[in-house]
Amino acid sequence: MSYQVLARKWRPRTFHELVGQDHVRRALVNALDQGRLHHAYLFTGTRGVGKTTLARILAKCLNCTAKGEGDEAVTSTPCGTCEACRAIDEGRFVDLIEVDAASRTKVEDTRELLDNVQYAPTQGRYKVYLIDEVHMLSTHSFNALLKTLEEPPPHVKFLLATTDPQKLPVTVLSRCLQFTLKNMPPERVVEHLTQVLTAEHVAFDESALWLLGKAADGSMRDAMSLTDQAIAFGQGEVRHGDVAAMLGTLDHRHVLALLEALAEVDAARLLAEVASLAEQGPDFAGVLDDLVGVLHRLAVAQMVPGGVSNAHGDRDALLALAARFTAEDVQLYYQIGLQGRADMGQAPDPRGALEMTLLRMLAFRPQGVPRPAQTPLPLRAEPNQSGAPVGEPARSEAPPSHQLAPSETPPGAPGAGHVGIPESAAAPAEVPKAPPSSPPTAAELPREAAMAPSLDEAPAQAVGHDMARPAEEPPPWEPYPETLPPQTEAPAESDRPSPVERPAEEFAEAPAAMPAPPPAAASEPAPESPRAPLDTTTPTPTTEGAPSGSGLLDHADWLDRFESLGLGGLTRNLAAHCVVEVDDGQTLHLRLDPSQSAMNAEVHHQRIQAALAAQDLSRRLVVEVAELPAGIETPQARAERLAAERHAEAVAALKADPQVRQLEETFGARLQESSVTPETPAS
Repeated sequence: MSYQVLARKWRPRTFHELVGQDHVRRALVNALDQGRLHHAYLFTGTRGVGKTTLARILAKCLNCTAKGEGDEAVTSTPCGTCEACRAIDEGRFVDLIEVDAASRTKVEDTRELLDNVQYAPTQGRYKVYLIDEVHMLSTHSFNALLKTLEEPPPHVKFLLATTDPQKLPVTVLSRCLQFTLKNMPPERVVEHLTQVLTAEHVAFDESALWLLGKAADGSMRDAMSLTDQAIAFGQGEVRHGDVAAMLGTLDHRHVLALLEALAEVDAARLLAEVASLAEQGPDFAGVLDDLVGVLHRLAVAQMVPGGVSNAHGDRDALLALAARFTAEDVQLYYQIGLQGRADMGQAPDPRGALEMTLLRMLAFRPQGVPRPAQTPLPLRAEPNQSGAPVGEPARSEAPPSHQLAPSETPPGAPGAGHVGIPESAAAPAEVPKAPPSSPPTAAELPREAAMAPSLDEAPAQAVGHDMARPAEEPPPWEPYPETLPPQTEAPAESDRPSPVERPAEEFAEAPAAMPAPPPAAASEPAPESPRAPLDTTTPTPTTEGAPSGSGLLDHADWLDRFESLGLGGLTRNLAAHCVVEVDDGQTLHLRLDPSQSAMNAEVHHQRIQAALAAQDLSRRLVVEVAELPAGIETPQARAERLAAERHAEAVAALKADPQVRQLEETFGARLQESSVTPETPAS
């Protein structure tokens, strides 16, 4: 006997053997058991998901004689042994008329078919018309079929199957019960192939079945055909290497190697891996597709580690790799990969397009912040025994500023332990010089100062929008100077630059500064501290840049010295939300507003230490995240208060100006207070 392919040999013969499509099976079984049969059924879905198989099983259920000859003997479990069941399985049942609509599209063929509808069945209980690819019929054929399809004789059932239901007239759709068959997921395909190969006594690798399930693209028949091909290719076995070679699939280890290079931020290794790939002549678009797919699995591994499938036998490797990326980096790389895949068709060289996409991932990765050693999994905020959220790194190791987005840090979150730099640490790598007399050039600026503008930057002209031209600001592509004049005004929300106008590096590196929480009422007691409580009265400011008489730095000195420290970017933003808690001459303790805890990182502590050392205040810095006491102003709060006072004075001066008053009286003009920018005080 000749060999029978797996797709035909393992075709289901009953509803209970059907793989998947439970929603269709349940509806048909219940209808058969209750005797509520429709005269026309329409099965839709992609190729190889079981449309014709379902129709043949339904034909057997309608004509099985194991329980009798009458209509009451219709069953949902055909016996498979009676004459009708065996004839249908063997394709010789005269009352099952199968029509290939793709080859019989003419109206004459349809009329010839319908001429025999009026005659009673010869062998079975019902005469079943199975019309495959019914969407190929012509318009005249559909019109000829409509009347019979709406009111057929009681002994006739129509079973229609199509892969393109959109091409069917609505008049046909309205006369049928429509069942849409779903695509087969790879998990279901692998499960079924495992049962088939075990029964066929064929040795196989599970990872090879996952390759076949993915290549089948939702079609069980395609999966069975590819399995036949893999058995022949592997000389009676289904092995991963053979299947990968047969399908031309990229070795999964190369994709993991690319991700290892991304995790190490190693551009040289990244290009070396691409060069190694190029020797195999791969489809570079397919390489990028596989890379994006693994990035998706990494995101799942970070959020729900138990939800990662072991499709390639790499679940443990993915979990270890997911801990080496931050969630933000994975999402950024995924988006860049999708955009690179869309642009690949316009690139002159596919390999160059892949390399540019990978290098773009490193180029747009947030800079100026440390790379975390490990990201605890899963990433969720659940209270543990210590009271800190699960997934948040210990405060003693200074979490990176880009590990949590500012929006994810709840205001008023309790702080953890002290964050300090050991006394044995090496000297800071970056010591800012004294403020230059002239603005520095772009080459003299550190990277962070060139990326993010200062918090206290403000225009310097006290006029309205309609009165005079505002002071020009530097274009977004030019760096911001490290040392800037004191803040004069907190810009209104409407006057802030839109995301389109702001530099891209600002979004990639620096989280937006959060407003400081309003000071608590004076009647509320200040929170207790393990050290001496802060003085709630504002000390008399000393000469700017000069320490207090004791030689120790107090909060008044911190406010006076803040501008002369020459801090910029994220470091300036962090320091601007701190107050001095205690200074013993060896260690300076700062208390940080909890709303800014996401920026708390060791690299900023080193820069603050270096700035203090430049002013002969060598200290070991310890930053504690805790609620700020009432009545104490941070440098940021002080700058905002002074800016608000200057803005109010400028508005009052404009309202009292005779020319402005004349404009208001003559033309009914109104002063837009939000457009007023006060004059910058002389430093």
